[in-house]
Amino acid sequence: MTTIGLIGSGNIGGTVARLAVDAGYDVVLSNSRGPETLKDLVEQLGPHARAATPAEAAAAGDIVVVTVPLRAYRDVPVEPLRDKVVIDTNNYYPQRDGHIAELDNRSTTSSELLQDHLPTSRVVKTFNNIHFSHLGSLQRPAGHDQRSALAIAGGDEAAKQTVAQFLDAIGYDAYDVGALAEGWRYQPDTPAYGAPYVAPGTDFPGPGRRATVEELKEATGAATR
Repeated sequence: MTTIGLIGSGNIGGTVARLAVDAGYDVVLSNSRGPETLKDLVEQLGPHARAATPAEAAAAGDIVVVTVPLRAYRDVPVEPLRDKVVIDTNNYYPQRDGHIAELDNRSTTSSELLQDHLPTSRVVKTFNNIHFSHLGSLQRPAGHDQRSALAIAGGDEAAKQTVAQFLDAIGYDAYDVGALAEGWRYQPDTPAYGAPYVAPGTDFPGPGRRATVEELKEATGAATR
């Protein structure tokens, strides 16, 4: 059985963990405050979930989800993630993370920063452009006429295929935007950030709505820098 490790267990991390458990995965959760602070979440998720330190979650996961504030990306353990597929959910919010010169001048992207920090890992960007409430409510079985898609980007084709299979298992199609450097196309302040999953005229976040591959293709293609 594939195990999903989570470095960070907030709104997105907790939602991914629930979807993974519902799909039959084991999950190992962690955060910066210690395993004991995840007791309630682990109890909610049931016997297929346990809490650990970030290094332990990194070591245990076959796929590891990094879902921490971007300002903390250098705290992500490197060696336990060697040769692993790492899902990056991060976004750059200067008001939270402080200003990062390379992102302000657009010489790189947030996921490329994480990839540079994890040179022996295979980073794939996803889950960053959908509100956690929509992520937790829009999942549908394969073939369902209301199934939504999530954008992915990464430099390793096999890693992207692994992530696409995971998304499929938890109830989503995948739309491949391209290389990791293309992840800016669905970062904050782009047409693909949040809006595809919200009904027009609805206050955000509001009830979620289906977002198709075609809609994500159009939204990411319309992004400008």
